[in-house]
Amino acid sequence: MSDSSDIFAASDVEAPEQPAPGSAQPYRVLARKYRPSSFDELIGQDAMVQTLGNAIKRDRLAHAFLMTGVRGVGKTTTARLIAKALNCIGEDGQGGPTINPCGKCEPCRSIAEGSFIDVIEMDAASHTGVDDVREIIEAVRYSSVSARYKIYIIDEVHMLSKNAFNALLKTLEEPPSHVKFIFATTEVNKVPITVLSRCQRFDLKRITPELLAENFRMICEKEGVEADDDALNLIAQAAEGSARDGQSILDQAIAHADMDGGGRIKATQIREMLGLSDRSAVRRLFGHLLAGDSTALLDAIGEHYKIGVEPLSLMNGLLSLSHQVTLYKVGRANDPTLSEEAKAQLAQWSEELSYPVLHRLWQLLLKGYEEVQQAHLPREACDMALLRVLCAAEMPDPGTLTKMLSDAQSTASPATQKTVPESAQSSEPVAAKTLEVANDIPQNASDSRLPKTFDEAVELIGGVDAKLEGFLRSYMRLIEFSPPKIIFEKSASLRADDIKTMAGLLQNITGVQWQIAEGVGEANPSISEQIQLDKEAERQAILDTPLVKAAMKAFPDAELLDEVTDDNLPESRSS
Repeated sequence: MSDSSDIFAASDVEAPEQPAPGSAQPYRVLARKYRPSSFDELIGQDAMVQTLGNAIKRDRLAHAFLMTGVRGVGKTTTARLIAKALNCIGEDGQGGPTINPCGKCEPCRSIAEGSFIDVIEMDAASHTGVDDVREIIEAVRYSSVSARYKIYIIDEVHMLSKNAFNALLKTLEEPPSHVKFIFATTEVNKVPITVLSRCQRFDLKRITPELLAENFRMICEKEGVEADDDALNLIAQAAEGSARDGQSILDQAIAHADMDGGGRIKATQIREMLGLSDRSAVRRLFGHLLAGDSTALLDAIGEHYKIGVEPLSLMNGLLSLSHQVTLYKVGRANDPTLSEEAKAQLAQWSEELSYPVLHRLWQLLLKGYEEVQQAHLPREACDMALLRVLCAAEMPDPGTLTKMLSDAQSTASPATQKTVPESAQSSEPVAAKTLEVANDIPQNASDSRLPKTFDEAVELIGGVDAKLEGFLRSYMRLIEFSPPKIIFEKSASLRADDIKTMAGLLQNITGVQWQIAEGVGEANPSISEQIQLDKEAERQAILDTPLVKAAMKAFPDAELLDEVTDDNLPESRSS
C-alpha cells in the first residue's frame, strides 16, 4: 500500500481513493431487478408461452416474431427469453432449444447481461434509416460466432422509415437458416402489412390487477417490506395492466413508506402519493349526485380538492363507479378488491337505477370528463359538470316522458284538438292550386300546348332561362291567368325587358302570342311567398297539436326544427 502511494507521489499525481470495504452495489430499480429470467416468471401471457413451447418441441420455429402490446407487458423481455430458449445449450453443453432455458450456460448468462455477440438488439427509434437496415442485411450473410442462431431484436420497430421497411422485406421473407428476427412494438397499426405478413405475431395482453397485486406482494416479501392488500390493489389498478408501471409505482411507494417512518405501505399513502380519490369518498359523492343535494355535492368536491385529489381523477372515479353499478345491474360484477359494504351499496344502486338513467349518467359524466381534461380551470369545470349531472337527474327519463305526453294527449278536450290543414298534409305545392284560373278557357286543338296554370308557365320558361324563372317565382304576383293572357301586379324587381323576354319565350314554346301586362286588382302572393306561407301554416298546425304542446311545456327551451343539421344541432344534444 505504501509502495503504491510512493509511486503516485513520485509522479506528482494524487493517489485515487480506495473504495470502502464491503461498499454496496449501485441500486437497481425493481422493474430491472425483477425482470423475468424465464418463461415461468412471465405473468399474464400463458397463451403465448404455450404456443412457443409447442413450436420448440415440434421444431416448427418461425424465422420472424412480432411482439405487440401496451408498454410494460413484457415485449422486450419476451424477445430476450426467446433468444435464450433458442440458444440454450444446457449446463452440460449438449442441450438444444427449450422453452425452459437453464440460465446457467454461457449463452444464457451472456444474453441476460446483454453482452452476447450473436444476439443483436437495435432501437429503431434512434436507428430509423435505410442505412441502419442495410448493416443488418450485410451482416445476416455471415454465420453466428458461437451460438446456434444469430438473433436480431428490433425494439419499437414501427419507428423505421418506409424505405427501411422496404429494404428489409426480402431478407425478412427468406433469411438464412441461422438467423431469427424478433420485433417489438407498441403501435402495430404503423407496421406495414407486408412486414406483418412475414412474421408470427403475438399480442401480449394487459396483465390483470389480480396478477399484478400478487406479483407486487412477492416483490415486497423479497424486499422485506410490509404492505397492506388495499395498497397493493390500488397500485395494481393504477398500473393499468403494465407490470413495469406498477413496479415503478411500488418502488416509489416503498421510498414513501420509509420516509413516513413506519416502513409499511398503506392505502392512504398511495392515494396521497398518486393523487387518487378515496373509493369510499367517491361513493359518498356519487350518492349526493343521485340524491340531488347540491350543497353536499360541492362540499364533497371541496374536500377532495383539499386533500390533493385532482378533478380529473375525481371524474375518472365517478365514471368507474357508474360502470361498476351498471355491471352489477347486468350481473357481471367481478371486482374482488371491493369491501362487503361497497358491494352492498353498489347492489342497492343497481336495483334503484334503471338502464336509461345509468346510460344518461355515463354520458353526462363522460362529457364532464372531457371538459375537465381540456379546461384551464379544472376545479371550476368539475363543479359545473357535476352540477349539470345533478340537474339532469331531475329530468324524466325517455319512458316517463313518453307516458306524460301520452297522458296529456288523451286528456285533451276534443274542442282543443286541431288537425293539420290539407295544405300542410299534401306534398303538392299549394302555389300551383291558388294560381289556377277560376274560369278555365275552353281549349281547342291549336291551344292544347298552352299551360293550364301559372306554375306550369313558369316551369316552361325555366327550361330555357333559369334566371328568369327565379325572378318570376319570387317577384310576380298574379292578378289574372287566362292563357294566353297574364295580368300581374307591378313590381320594382321586374323590368320591362324581363316581361318582353317572358312573352317571347312563351310564344316560341306554345306557338301562340301572349298578352302580359300590369293590372290593378287583388293579387295573389308570388310562388315563393306562397310556399313560405304554407310552411308557416304547417309549422303552426304542428305546434297547436296537444302532444307538441305538452312537450313544449315540459321543455320550455325546446325548439321545433324544420330539419336537423350540424348547423342547428345543439351542443348539449350529445349529452
